[in-house]
Amino acid sequence: VSTQSTGSSGINAEYGEAEEDCTTSIDLRPTYLKAILRRAQVREHLDKLSSSLEDYKRVLELDPRQGPAIEATRRLPHQITVQQEKMKEECMGKLKDLGNLVLKPFGMSTDNFKMVQDPGTGGYNLSFSQDK
Repeated sequence: VSTQSTGSSGINAEYGEAEEDCTTSIDLRPTYLKAILRRAQVREHLDKLSSSLEDYKRVLELDPRQGPAIEATRRLPHQITVQQEKMKEECMGKLKDLGNLVLKPFGMSTDNFKMVQDPGTGGYNLSFSQDK
């Protein structure tokens, strides 16, 4: 498969292009272990951690002795959790800013509201306090 050579050098080249090249190789030959492994590495470099983990798991399905894939499947779940928490915090910050924009004309802010998660149901209780 000719596109594999571009994918293999893609680790040092432009990562987005390398990911596409590896994907093309995998589309042509779904069990192409080197292309799957390289795409996993490229995706990890691009911070596409969940997709990278899927590729590493696929590598292990094809060859359970692949050291880089074994190590990555141990390491990435924690990194994915950290990444998701960071994204959640950023999203909540943006939502809070939007809420403050809407509430400001009424003399309120999102600080007037407190959300507490109910551990039993996972739902949230919202309370309002005028003190802030």
